[in-house]
Amino acid sequence: MSAKRVLIAEDSSVIQNLARKILEFQNYDITSVKNGEQVIQILEKEDFNILLLDINMPVMDGMECVRRVRAMSDKTKAEVPIVAITGNAKNYTEEEFKSAGFNDVLVKPLNFDRLVDVVNQLTDK
Repeated sequence: MSAKRVLIAEDSSVIQNLARKILEFQNYDITSVKNGEQVIQILEKEDFNILLLDINMPVMDGMECVRRVRAMSDKTKAEVPIVAITGNAKNYTEEEFKSAGFNDVLVKPLNFDRLVDVVNQLTDK
C-alpha cells in the first residue's frame, strides 16, 4: 500500500521541518511549499490525501487558498481534507474556519500528538 500524501504549506521552515519529520515517522509522504499559490499549482498536477495550510503566508494566505481548492472543478481535489495551522486563532472563529472550508484547525505552537491524530483521522489511516 502506498503512503498517504500530505501537502504542507507553511512559510516557517522550522515548523515545516518539524511537521515533516513527525509525519514521515508515521509513514506519510510529505511535500512542502511556502505559500498558497504553490499549493494550487501543485494540486493541479498531483493528488494528496490531506492539506495542511498555514493561515499567514505570503502571496496567498490559507483562507484564500482553501477557498480556491474548494472551488476546483475536480471534485476529488475540491473535497480533500484541509487543516488550518494558525499562530493567532483569535483572528478567526472556528465557524469562520469551517465556513471557509477547513476540516479542522491546529494552533501554534503545534501539538504534534494532535497533528498526528488529526491527520490520521482525516485520512482514515
